Amino acid sequence: MEENSNFIKTIIKEDLESGKRDKVVTRFPPEPNGYLHIGHAKSIVINFDLADEFGGKTNLRFDDTNPLKEDQEFVDAIKEDVEWLGYEWEGLFFASDYFDEMYDRAVLLIKKGLAYVDDLSADEIREYRGTLSEPGKDSPYRNRSVEENLELFEKMRNGDFANGEKVLRAKIDMSSPNINLRDPVIYRISHATHHNTGDKWCIYPMYAFAHPIEDALEGVTHSLCTTEFEDQRPLYDWVVRECEMEATPQQIEFGRLNLTNTVMSKRKLKQLVEEKYVDGWDDPRLPTISGLRRRGFTPEAIREFVKAAGVSKGYSTVDAQMLEHFVREDLKLKAPRTMGVLRPLKVVITNYPEGEVEWLDADINPENPEMGTRKIPFSREIYVEQDDFMENPPAKYFRLFPGNEVRLKHAYFIKCEEVIKDENGEVVELRCTYDVETKSGSGFTGRKVKGTLHWVDATHALPAEFRLYEPLILDSEEEEAEEADNKSFLDYVNEKSLEIVNGFIEPNMNDAEPQDKYQFFRHGYFNVDPKHTTEDKKVFNRIVSLKSSFKL
Repeated sequence: MEENSNFIKTIIKEDLESGKRDKVVTRFPPEPNGYLHIGHAKSIVINFDLADEFGGKTNLRFDDTNPLKEDQEFVDAIKEDVEWLGYEWEGLFFASDYFDEMYDRAVLLIKKGLAYVDDLSADEIREYRGTLSEPGKDSPYRNRSVEENLELFEKMRNGDFANGEKVLRAKIDMSSPNINLRDPVIYRISHATHHNTGDKWCIYPMYAFAHPIEDALEGVTHSLCTTEFEDQRPLYDWVVRECEMEATPQQIEFGRLNLTNTVMSKRKLKQLVEEKYVDGWDDPRLPTISGLRRRGFTPEAIREFVKAAGVSKGYSTVDAQMLEHFVREDLKLKAPRTMGVLRPLKVVITNYPEGEVEWLDADINPENPEMGTRKIPFSREIYVEQDDFMENPPAKYFRLFPGNEVRLKHAYFIKCEEVIKDENGEVVELRCTYDVETKSGSGFTGRKVKGTLHWVDATHALPAEFRLYEPLILDSEEEEAEEADNKSFLDYVNEKSLEIVNGFIEPNMNDAEPQDKYQFFRHGYFNVDPKHTTEDKKVFNRIVSLKSSFKL
């Protein structure tokens, strides 16, 4: 991160230099109610990198205060994502680790006259809260005695009341211009089994009450969050102060990261998953970290993308092509080159000796010669792309057509002599001849051709499935479009976001393992899909095409 682009870094540096802080402790605090997405990756990178830069530490903490929405599956997935991105946490904590402490702090507030048990329903509390232009009004239960509140709160804990029958509210200021300070609910009743504490509790703290206590108990110095929590900062400070926490963390907000042509809301992501618009939380079309990983994005590319996007207060939407740029940059020196034919058209080279096979040399990665070379079989029958042939081509079409000559990558020149069609008039085979003098690497200079095609040898080719992706959401800024047109985000789902085709790959890819990445000549970068690949057939996800119009 550049020195001048990160206001949080400036704050931390000043805190250390002034003696306000003698160390740096950050935390990444996800709620285990869904899978992490690229926006969370920004928070992960910021928290871990800043702490590391200043010799501090970062904790991973799960804010598991709502058992109705949380699950161990999400806990495990989040841990995997953080580790995959390349980070190691100092301590692993759960909000539920502190439930006893939070209860005691709530009792302290009651004893100080700063919390009360309220019998109003959720709708009534909302009605009493007022609006941005009108102050709220006091609940009729606001002035219960300390003794009565202590007794009722204990009964809440003991399970004497039904869900929603009572809540515990902080007593702050119902006329405050900040609605968050108008006696917020800090405990609610929920007779639900918790993934970590089982049935020990039937009351659970609200996030806004629990979070500052967790930060203080862990000695967090800089509590970094996105700007939607800025209005809650006064409540955060109030909880730390009035609960008499020993440590005093500082909340600092930054603008969240949004991408074009996708959705970042957990609610929307969950709906896409549950209603089967996508193939689970790790669908390669989703911006989830698990989806990006399955598609083939690398942790290095994601980290560099987040750093390049920068840290600021402002809300911004970043072009998804910027993320694709960084994965191309990361893979261009790493990914082996290979050839795959996605939509095969058979070519018979009529003057090539029947039964003969020769093995041609090809660079594994011409941009990284240290990766060496590979052997490619070549024989009388090969496959080329259907799109690389036209019977009646337009001007300046340089690929195969009757009478035209092209170069086969790493092999020979071939010339199209005859077109074979089926009973429906569809082209099913080309008959070509080759020139033995034009072998790649032979130094042949007799004539030039303008088209170079990729291919695979038909007798040695391995079957493969290719999954080609387009943006999941058609509008580049879906949330704004949704609001403007009064539509559901589902109206913008791209029905053509996934195309599955079946073709062939080089035989040297027989040992390709899930998550191995390759650059297919002319097609782009691909990743071996870890979910659908079998011993009998490799499945490849296209990560990105080879080129983009995006400029960094």
